[in-house]
Amino acid sequence: MSLENIFPRTRNLTISLLLPLFIVSMFFLISCKSTDEQPIKVGILHSLTGTMAISEKAVVNGTLLAIEEINQLGGINGQKILPLVVDGKSDLQTFKQEAERLITEEKVSVVFGCWTSASRKTVLPVFEKHNHLLFYPVQYEGLEQSPNIIYNGAAPNQQIIPAVKWCFDNLGKRFFLIGSDYVFPHTANEIIKQQANLLGAKIVGEEYILLGSSDVKDIIQKIIKTKPDVIINTINGDSNIPFFKEIQKAGLTPDKIPVMSFSISEEEIGSAGQNGKIPLDIIAGNYAAWNYFQSIESEENKKFVEKFKKRYGAEQVISDPVEAGYFGVYLWAQAVKDAGTSDVNEVLKTIKNQSMQAPEGMVYIDADNNHTWKTVRIGKIKKDGQFQIVWSSNNPVRPIPYPATRNKLEWDKFLSELFKSWDGKWEKTK
Repeated sequence: MSLENIFPRTRNLTISLLLPLFIVSMFFLISCKSTDEQPIKVGILHSLTGTMAISEKAVVNGTLLAIEEINQLGGINGQKILPLVVDGKSDLQTFKQEAERLITEEKVSVVFGCWTSASRKTVLPVFEKHNHLLFYPVQYEGLEQSPNIIYNGAAPNQQIIPAVKWCFDNLGKRFFLIGSDYVFPHTANEIIKQQANLLGAKIVGEEYILLGSSDVKDIIQKIIKTKPDVIINTINGDSNIPFFKEIQKAGLTPDKIPVMSFSISEEEIGSAGQNGKIPLDIIAGNYAAWNYFQSIESEENKKFVEKFKKRYGAEQVISDPVEAGYFGVYLWAQAVKDAGTSDVNEVLKTIKNQSMQAPEGMVYIDADNNHTWKTVRIGKIKKDGQFQIVWSSNNPVRPIPYPATRNKLEWDKFLSELFKSWDGKWEKTK
C-alpha cells in the first residue's frame, strides 16, 4: 500500500502548508532580483556654468568615465551606477540646495563634487545632518576633518607646504601672495606665511580679488614695486586669465619673476584664442604643485590617458582633480562591494580600508582622518601645455589636515573669524 493511501490527509495538509510558503519564497526571490537590477543612483555636483566652469567641467568627465567603466564590467554586486549630474553654477546657495535635493529627493547613495572650499564648506553641514557621503576631489587648505567627507585631493602638507619649501630652495626668498577672496586662498596664505617665517623667507605683498573678477592691474603694479623673487598664486577660476595677461604686459616673464600656482592645471591652459583658457604663450615657464600630472610616465597613467582621450577626444587634457574624481569613484565602488550594499552607513565603515593603484600612483584612505595618502609633485609648464615634473616626493605622503604651526583650536578660531568677516559666508562677495 502506498504512503499516499496511508496518509492522504497528511499529504494534502503538507501541500496546503507548502504552497503558500512556495509562493512567498518565489515572490521574495523575484523581489530580490528586481532590487539587484535597480541602479545605484549617485550625484555629481559641479559647476558647469559660471567662473568655476573652466575647472569643474572636466572633473565631471573623469567621474563619468569611471562610472562607465564600472558599468561595462557589470556594475557593483550586479547593480549598475546611475549618475545624476547637477550644475552648482559657481554659486554657494545653489550648491547647498542641490546637495539637499540629491540626498532627500533623488535618494542618491553618494555625491561626487565641489571644487572651491567655499562650496565644500557650504554643503558640509548638509552631509553631516543627513549622515551622508561626499567625495571631494580637489586640493585644499586643510583645517577640516568630517566623517562624511572623503578628501581625495591634497592636504596642505601634500601640496602647499612642500611647494613653498621648493620655491625657497630653487626660486628665491621673497614671496608675493595673490589669491581669490575666499577661504582657500586666505587659509593657504596663512599657512604659507608661517612656513615662510620658519624658512627665513619674506612676504613682500598679499592681495586678493573677488572670484570671477578681472580687476588685477593695481596688484600688478604692487608686484612691480615690491620686486618679489616668486609669486605664489591661489587665484581660482577664470580670473587667472586677466592676471597672467597683465603679468605678461608688464614684462614679468617667468625668467624674471616666476609664478607658483596651486589651482592651475592642464585643464586651465589652452592655445591662444581658445575661449575660457589661459593662453600658453603667457603662462609657459611658470610652475604648479599637484599630485598628478598627465605627463606621469607609468603604465597605469598611459592606459588612463588613452581611455580618457578615446572617450572625450584626442585634444582633451587631464588634470589632477579630474584624476582624483576618477579614482574616487573606484574607491567608493570597492567600499560598496566590500559592504555588500550601497547603504551609506555601511559604506562609511568599509571606505576607510580602501586603496588602489591610481594613475598618479598608489593611493589609500587614511582611516584616522578620511584624507588620501598621495605623492607630491611640482611641474613646470611647457610650451605644449603639459608639465615637466621637476620634483617629486617619490612615495605617498601621509595627509595632515592641520599644520602643526598652530593647534586645532587656534586654527578653528582663525576660520571662525574669516566666516564672520564675510557675513556668515565662506567667500567675500563685495
